[in-house]
Amino acid sequence: MSQWQAGIDVGGTNTDLLLVEPETGETRVVKVSSTPEDQSKGVINGLREAKVPLDRLTAIIHGTTIATNAVLERKGAQCGLITTRGFRDVLELGRRTRPRNYGMIGSFEPLIDRSFRLEVDERINARGEVERALDPRQVRRNVEQLLERGAEALAVCLLNSYANPVHEREIGALLDRHFPAIPHTLSTDVVPEIGEYERTSTTVINACLLPLVRSYLGSLRTKLADIGVTGRLLVMQSHGGIAGDRAAATRPAYIVESGPAAGAIAAAALASSIGCSNAIAFDMGGTTAKSTLIEGGRLRYTSDYEVGAGMSASSWSAKGGGYALKLPVVDIAEVGAGGGSVVTVDAVGRVTVGPRSAGAVPGPACYALGGTEPTVTDANVVLGYLSPAGLLGGAMPIDAERATRAIREHVATPLACSVAHAAWGIHVVANSTMARAVKAVSTQRGRDVREFTLIAFGGSGPVHAVQLAHTMGIRRVVVPLVPGLFSAAGLLMTDIEHDFTQTHLALWSDVDGATLQAVFRGLEVQAEATLRHEGLSVA
Repeated sequence: MSQWQAGIDVGGTNTDLLLVEPETGETRVVKVSSTPEDQSKGVINGLREAKVPLDRLTAIIHGTTIATNAVLERKGAQCGLITTRGFRDVLELGRRTRPRNYGMIGSFEPLIDRSFRLEVDERINARGEVERALDPRQVRRNVEQLLERGAEALAVCLLNSYANPVHEREIGALLDRHFPAIPHTLSTDVVPEIGEYERTSTTVINACLLPLVRSYLGSLRTKLADIGVTGRLLVMQSHGGIAGDRAAATRPAYIVESGPAAGAIAAAALASSIGCSNAIAFDMGGTTAKSTLIEGGRLRYTSDYEVGAGMSASSWSAKGGGYALKLPVVDIAEVGAGGGSVVTVDAVGRVTVGPRSAGAVPGPACYALGGTEPTVTDANVVLGYLSPAGLLGGAMPIDAERATRAIREHVATPLACSVAHAAWGIHVVANSTMARAVKAVSTQRGRDVREFTLIAFGGSGPVHAVQLAHTMGIRRVVVPLVPGLFSAAGLLMTDIEHDFTQTHLALWSDVDGATLQAVFRGLEVQAEATLRHEGLSVA
């Protein structure tokens, strides 16, 4: 009896499905419009269209943008923060970098408003010693106050809890006992590492995402059962490993770069198969463009990432305009420029591409689904880079006249130029924007791009790849078969993986084998419990 596996990548515009029967090698590929109001609907629509026996789907590996979008659009839960007295403003203070050289500290808006950040009068020092005990009554008053103000989730991040989590554990137990309905995140459960700002920011991101991701994955699991799917639901994490849906719902900060990580994994596998040790993965979808460096046949990883700025990137390229994420991530640079990116012209004639996207609804003007604003896709239709007869083998009709009208009204007329000239300008501006992501992982790190091959994929990647490569001096471009579903293929190339860290501060002269062994054993206990929860045996 055949057993199927499905890789399902949900993007801002399209939902891509690659279904494989491992024993026979039989495959199905499906691309359907994403459903932004509820991503699970697009997933179910795609599975129904796949024409495979759904009761024989043993595993669904899912890449989703729900966490990313919630951070970018600030649509996560209204979250409250409980922190140590004197550290209420750590989210504003951040580090020394600023999004604008001459901007004020307060120019960056944290995910949690100051009125939802309350302090408790406790103190644990850097050696893990309790200097001031926690007052449970104060904690309860703070929690009640946050709930009265409308908090839907709570983040708990106390000073030096990485050295001793006893006070955070006390707060967690208090919340479980007296406020069981409120989702909460303890920093010691997500990132027990030194670095007060990064740890607080990561904990807040996780807490803000908790209700949304839990609800989404729970709804998806129910809808899968309704259509007869009983196989496991697994979710791609930012570091390229997958996790069970319940683990992902507990630590949603780990899936912020879920979809891009899958594309990077597929690109590394393709590079290896063609004997290419140095490559740059370029993934352009409907909403964003992503770039990743593959050097010596290996992907690069980082644990210092910034999401939500003009460009999501590692700390090497970040400018302090986003939200710090102190978790393992495939080292990806991402900008808000894709096929669906909306083109605008300001009062002085400056053309801007993105970061706002037409998405799946209403979509580019040429899709004739209600969109009237010009997008990069409309420009590519006018230029003849996309067939006016339709996309997806004709399954998606294209209305070239609507594309022409949108560019004429919104770009060509304001700039007093021809429609063709305006379309070419849009194409060039889009390439310039996306080049920022490519440079962030290559030239800005001292790499000579002439020594790298550009692997272009995503629904729009191959359309822009040659011109982008020519502009940057990249000599070779490789486009995989079915590039629009390449990230879905990457979802099927990985395995269950979880990361655990622990900061242990000590003078080298005071470190002995027994101490280190105890720290490592603590991490092993966490790993074993997590893997057992995933249904895996631990030797």
